[in-house]
Amino acid sequence: MDAIEAMETCRAMRWLKADPVPEELIRKVIRAATCASSPGNSQGWDFVVVRDAEQRRRIAELFRAEVKPRLVPVAEGADGPRRLMSAGAHHLLDTFERVPVLIFVCGGVVYPPASPMELFVPAALYPAAQNLIVAARALGLGTVFTTFHMLCEAKLRPILGLPDGHRIQVTIPLGWPEKKFGPVKRKPIDEVIHWERF
Repeated sequence: MDAIEAMETCRAMRWLKADPVPEELIRKVIRAATCASSPGNSQGWDFVVVRDAEQRRRIAELFRAEVKPRLVPVAEGADGPRRLMSAGAHHLLDTFERVPVLIFVCGGVVYPPASPMELFVPAALYPAAQNLIVAARALGLGTVFTTFHMLCEAKLRPILGLPDGHRIQVTIPLGWPEKKFGPVKRKPIDEVIHWERF
């Protein structure tokens, strides 16, 4: 599968099987993540990979306690995609300990070297996370880009043993998909391209 096909069919996969993912494939997707660009080639990323069942259970319990009550309910009459996303988010939280691999994309404030600024952390970590997700799709694995950690990072950090100064930017559940991949639905490009001037 080429990169364009992987991106065009890389649906957010919140329904994942409990089947284990071989370490070789985990290493491949993280290698792809580290091929991303970063400010000044600083490569200020780290990936906490959680496979241990007890660790996953602790994280799942934390997310259910701290995140699930804050999920915004879908408004009556909301369109299909919003209803599906909400149902998927609830399902993911309900089954989080079953997800075989949790990857936390983290990084320190390291750039520019003379005067590091927090502003540059997401500039390195979001491209790495996107590379990871596209690589996973190319390998037949399901993922979804989540920010569950944002609602409970202070309690999550000691579970992950995260050093002071490191930020969690993205939480990525990774596993074999229970549902089908398919074309992503996006606006027509003519609605978002502005030639020469906005």
